[in-house]
Amino acid sequence: MIIIGIAGGTGSGKTTVVRKIIEQLPQNEVAVISQDSYYKDNSHLPMEQRKEINFDHPDSIEFSLLTQHLSELKTGKNIEEPRYSYLTCSRLEQTQTIEPKSVIIVEGILVLSNASLRDMLDIKAFVDCDSDLRLSRVIQRDIIERGRDVQEVLSRYEETVRPSHLQFIEPTKRFADIIIPQGGNNTVAISIFTNFILQNL
Repeated sequence: MIIIGIAGGTGSGKTTVVRKIIEQLPQNEVAVISQDSYYKDNSHLPMEQRKEINFDHPDSIEFSLLTQHLSELKTGKNIEEPRYSYLTCSRLEQTQTIEPKSVIIVEGILVLSNASLRDMLDIKAFVDCDSDLRLSRVIQRDIIERGRDVQEVLSRYEETVRPSHLQFIEPTKRFADIIIPQGGNNTVAISIFTNFILQNL
């Protein structure tokens, strides 16, 4: 089993990179785990407090459960990946069963920020992207998928997303084995990364 970590800022194109990597790997041999699924459950807090949570801070993620699940996959066990709702800022009752595969991809903005998680990763990538392009993607996504208006998205970006990116996400670039500029548009970097994975399978 090879465990791959793919990090990068919000809206950098991580999901597209993951999709293009999967397209080049053997079918049914890849499982994807989203860091977003492991946001801590905040259902015990009033909704107003939940809306103030900084989801770009490492403390918002239950890394202990994520690393536990990766350990269980390595021993051949299925796991129940949590599901998270950005609308309610809490975990859903439903989970998703993930089976052990030859390749496990862990994707998320803070995947390289936690030392215990990094130690479990065989290959680490950081998806790099210009901040103005990331912002435009964040605006589109948060309006469509998370029910926020433009002003709310911009305020959140200035107050938490950008400062957290500079403090917690950008510095983790130094832990990456490969940096993929321009996100999913960089077919050369993705091919190099994918070929390396295939060689190690």
